[in-house]
Amino acid sequence: MNIIRFLDASSGKIQYGERLDERSARLIEGDIFAVYEATDHIVEIAKLLAPLPPANILCIGLNYRHHAKETGAQLPKHPVLFIKTTNALHNPGDPIIIPEVAPNEVDYECELAIVIGKPAKNVCRSNALEYVLGYTCANDISARRWQKHGGGGQWCRGKSFDTFCPLGPSLITADEIPNPNNLKIRTILNGETMQDSTTADMIFDIPALIQFLSQGTTLLPGTVILTGTPQGVGFARTPPVFLKPGDEITVEIEHIGKLTNPVQEAIPSS
Repeated sequence: MNIIRFLDASSGKIQYGERLDERSARLIEGDIFAVYEATDHIVEIAKLLAPLPPANILCIGLNYRHHAKETGAQLPKHPVLFIKTTNALHNPGDPIIIPEVAPNEVDYECELAIVIGKPAKNVCRSNALEYVLGYTCANDISARRWQKHGGGGQWCRGKSFDTFCPLGPSLITADEIPNPNNLKIRTILNGETMQDSTTADMIFDIPALIQFLSQGTTLLPGTVILTGTPQGVGFARTPPVFLKPGDEITVEIEHIGKLTNPVQEAIPSS
């Protein structure tokens, strides 16, 4: 099912629905993390929102072989975990804001995002995909100077500015994507393809990530896992390519859709 979260044009309420087209959806009744169904009630979409408010946003770094190569890093022996704070969550179509404190360093990263559908703890690789509600597109926006030097050695600070985690446009349920490690993925900046790869290039595949992250730790329903980015990021290019006001950035993943956001600079503080 193609699930979206949106503002209902008639009621003004935030609703979940099965997307029919750009302007309409079939309302969903129930809890998408328990029992739910699409009704016959069709409503108009006033505004598309991120597919869910995440319980947590867990992220994996250096998880594509060719991306590790372009950065000069050795292939990791274990998944590299960092966290984006939930204030970074951002809607499709809304502008990514370049912070005043991070000019000329904001980068893009197309990523496949996993959404956990039920509590997952000490999960075995063999049944890890049973815990997945679905998948969506993510853009792991990153302030590189803050990532490398402004967070005391931790990546979280440079990854967690407001608007730095666009998600969407839809949550595609797991039954429609039986093999998440065989999807084309790319980033398009102002009409030019910057990243073009496949999730088959992941070092640690989706079952391996869920097994690793759930060891001794409960992955709550609504946990979003960003699974890493392929080669072609801005800072690794010669010369570097960073996002600037007026840009338009799109993450496109096969069978999921396109997540597009414009880029703006922050309004100066008074």
